[in-house]
Amino acid sequence: MASIQRQGSSGSDSDPRYANVDERKRKRMISNRESARRSRMKKQKQMEDLINEINHLESANAMLKQNIDSSVQRYVEMESANNVLRAQAMELTDRLRSLNSVLQIWAEISGINVEIPEIPDPLMKPWQLPCPMQPLVASADMFQD
Repeated sequence: MASIQRQGSSGSDSDPRYANVDERKRKRMISNRESARRSRMKKQKQMEDLINEINHLESANAMLKQNIDSSVQRYVEMESANNVLRAQAMELTDRLRSLNSVLQIWAEISGINVEIPEIPDPLMKPWQLPCPMQPLVASADMFQD
């Protein structure tokens, strides 16, 4: 039996048919290894690209959060200032009504005809200014940090 096994192993080494098959197997194995190496490199590059994209998106997200926080802070400040202005407008409107009533009483007592303008309710139509001739003053830095 030992002689048959030696013949089989020596036959494939010396037989040109088997030499061609062995060469093809070796080439295919080398090609497969190269393909696997390219696949690993491609996968590694994709992973690096994804990590870079994650870093970029996280940075952009942090900037957006910062902008949102800043905008919310400015909104809160403007809302607070707006509330103060509304309270002042209401107080001034009440004062003006009181002065108009005093003026009306004075006009009745003195007999002098005084034209007393109607005071609009600022809560009914807040977009209409009671004195449209006066310009609103605002600066550009009012809305910035």
